[in-house]
Amino acid sequence: MLGNLIGGFITIIVGVNLIGSVADTVVEARFQSDGTTAGNITGAASTILGLTPLFFALGIMSAGVALAVGGLRNAGVM
Repeated sequence: MLGNLIGGFITIIVGVNLIGSVADTVVEARFQSDGTTAGNITGAASTILGLTPLFFALGIMSAGVALAVGGLRNAGVM
């Protein structure tokens, strides 16, 4: 039980620390070196690439919550 709770919190902490670098990488992929003009990616591909940090954050959140809920369920709290 405690291992699952700690694992969930560690997953969330690592994900929160990595989301900045994920967002920076997405900006580098979407825009040219000056950071303002669009690069060689347009349309739907640019939109989906822009949503990548959101999907990353949702994945980290759901993984952390699933581990924490699993630990609580094994303990009989939930």
